[in-house]
Amino acid sequence: MASTAKRVGKKIIGHPGNDVPPISSSTYFASTLFTDPKRFVVDYIASLFPIFGWITRYNVGWLTGDVIAGLTVGMVIVPQSMSYAQIATLPPQYGLYSSFVGLFIYCFFATSKDVSIGPVAVMSLTVSQIIAAVDATDPGRWEGPQIATTVALICGFIVLGIGLLRLGWIVEFIPAPAVSGFMTGSAINIVAGQVPGLMGITGFNTRAATYEVIINTLKGLPHTALDAAWGLPGLVALYAIRMACTQLQKRFPRWSRTFFFIMVARNAFVILILTIAAWLYCRDRESSSGKYPIKILLTVPSGFQHVGPPVIDPALVKALAPQLPVATIILLLEHIAIAKSFGRVNGYKINPNQELIAIGVTNTVGSVFNAYPATGSFSRSALKSKSGVRTPASGILAGVVVIVALYGLTPAFFWIPTAGLSAVIIHAVADLVASPAQVYSFWRISPLEFLIWFAAVLVTVFSTIENGIYTSIAASLVLLLLRVAHPRGYFLGKITVTDPRNTDNSRDVFVPLPSYGATKSDIKVHPPAAGVIVYRFEESFLYPNCSLLNSKIVDYVKENIRRGIDISTIKLRDRPWNEPGPRGGADAARAANEAKPELRAIVLDFSGVSQIDTTAVQALIDTRNEVQRWTDSPVEFHFATVLSPWIRRALIAGGFGIGTENEVPREIAAIVPYRGGRRDDWQNNSSKPQVDIEAIDPSVAAAGARLDENALVVGAETPFFHLDLASAVRAAEANSDRSVWRQATPQKDLED
Repeated sequence: MASTAKRVGKKIIGHPGNDVPPISSSTYFASTLFTDPKRFVVDYIASLFPIFGWITRYNVGWLTGDVIAGLTVGMVIVPQSMSYAQIATLPPQYGLYSSFVGLFIYCFFATSKDVSIGPVAVMSLTVSQIIAAVDATDPGRWEGPQIATTVALICGFIVLGIGLLRLGWIVEFIPAPAVSGFMTGSAINIVAGQVPGLMGITGFNTRAATYEVIINTLKGLPHTALDAAWGLPGLVALYAIRMACTQLQKRFPRWSRTFFFIMVARNAFVILILTIAAWLYCRDRESSSGKYPIKILLTVPSGFQHVGPPVIDPALVKALAPQLPVATIILLLEHIAIAKSFGRVNGYKINPNQELIAIGVTNTVGSVFNAYPATGSFSRSALKSKSGVRTPASGILAGVVVIVALYGLTPAFFWIPTAGLSAVIIHAVADLVASPAQVYSFWRISPLEFLIWFAAVLVTVFSTIENGIYTSIAASLVLLLLRVAHPRGYFLGKITVTDPRNTDNSRDVFVPLPSYGATKSDIKVHPPAAGVIVYRFEESFLYPNCSLLNSKIVDYVKENIRRGIDISTIKLRDRPWNEPGPRGGADAARAANEAKPELRAIVLDFSGVSQIDTTAVQALIDTRNEVQRWTDSPVEFHFATVLSPWIRRALIAGGFGIGTENEVPREIAAIVPYRGGRRDDWQNNSSKPQVDIEAIDPSVAAAGARLDENALVVGAETPFFHLDLASAVRAAEANSDRSVWRQATPQKDLED
């Protein structure tokens, strides 16, 4: 009874009934996902705190490097963070709040020793645009700091969730040129917006589209204010110190490290000199209304003034909703790009998921201190790396420097000229603009990605950062889909390569035929034996691209292979509607057709195929059907380098590779059940004996088909799956000498 039910069940589902053992889904998932759940949970929790992997080995040697790097970053981050708060249209102390939290929190979750988290220019500009957008919708309802802190909390939770769920791989969908494009456009935007502050020019919106800001700045040059006397010398001094120290490092290598630290201190030094100059000039020039001749920071509150649970207004969250995606994307992209870059340069590998957790925790905890969104900073990370940092713990010392500044130096901040902070911003952000060499490398490697970079820059400059980011992401995804849907593929021939030191040592190498231009023009590429086609597909074989392979092979067969039926002998009324018949006369067409070889085998190189799906298997079946309809005879399909057991399983389900006499499926991916009216396969209408073209013929093995070398590794039950391309072509060429049964296709089936 049980065996009968099993037999009936197999018949209902169309079980092939062969003995080829496919990979078992239940066994696979059980062995990969549920081997030791308890150990999996323990390892997952331990991975959340990478600090425990290195803190027990901390030593004095590491401490020296960390102290130097921490003090160096601390000196830079204090003036930078106040400058970036100015970009975000927030009071300067909020930049210090964000710096402190980022420096202290990151070391516990970091997988990069070099990255420095804190306020950055692009994120600050985005925050300013978010504040402006919310204020335009609900004027005066919420203060800027509350809006910025709410953005930090929500974005922090989103990024934290992505990291905890181990979804960091989604960042990989955005390529480096796209990130570079919107970073370059954003840097140009920020520099253009800071020039008016540098020159003391007012009277227009410095956060409008970049081109508008540039035009208005040029118009306002006649109205340059006294602030330029602080801004311009400060900017010139910053570049002069850097250039001088760089040249001195080359000229006096022994003093290179000394000149490096002098160069590092230039921000603090220039701000100090400008602050003293502003104090000397402005201290006795306060007007009756409390204003000074130039713009200065004025009072900066000492210490943490707003520590406590963040105030979350549901109405504010609703108003922020349209702006949150771009803020989250910037947090993700900028940090991961910087972390990967420094990991690549310094020889270690980061964990993107863990880095996202670090950003998420930083911004979530930062909302308690009223901080605004923080992420990885390229300039400070580069500084940290060059200072000889050894571990992420250096951030703690840099955080101590920020605390000292918050509690001990705020009275001196009163006299800092805002034009000087604009000079610091311009000097730091200008380095984010892609260099000509970098842009040219995009063009050399991939012109299409260069166009993505250019489009991102163009849209950012003439629109907004938000539109620039969305443009670069959308263009990158479109390019990815196009590459998947239209992959490269080649019909292959072979060349014989001989070792010049031993002429008896030679081997055949399969390369694209000369029409593809993949080899030198003077190298002769020999096609496979007559009646054998070799094709390499260089992408996963999936539903977006499977029709392309079908079209290429079928079109190639119709153009280069002899047709099995002389269509000129069939009356016009009996021909299908889509068969016009021979052109230029029946005799000429018959002679041209007879000059072509008969097709015996098609070899598909699957070395570049990592995935296959149902639609692709159906397309492969359609290819087999169309080719055999054209040749009016069976055609072998050989597959080389099928390494994945899932691809092997899918091909076997489509009737490929097996050497037993089984019914070959005509359709495996029916959209709806086709229960009537279908024509049977043309072979089934024949009164002649049926021959399974993919059955093992003893004469083939005797002729040297070498099927047993596959049987040892691939298995004797799948003789048409081969270890490599050479063995597949060898077997196909050997089998092409075998006489196969051919039958005239019935006229009624020509329309099938």
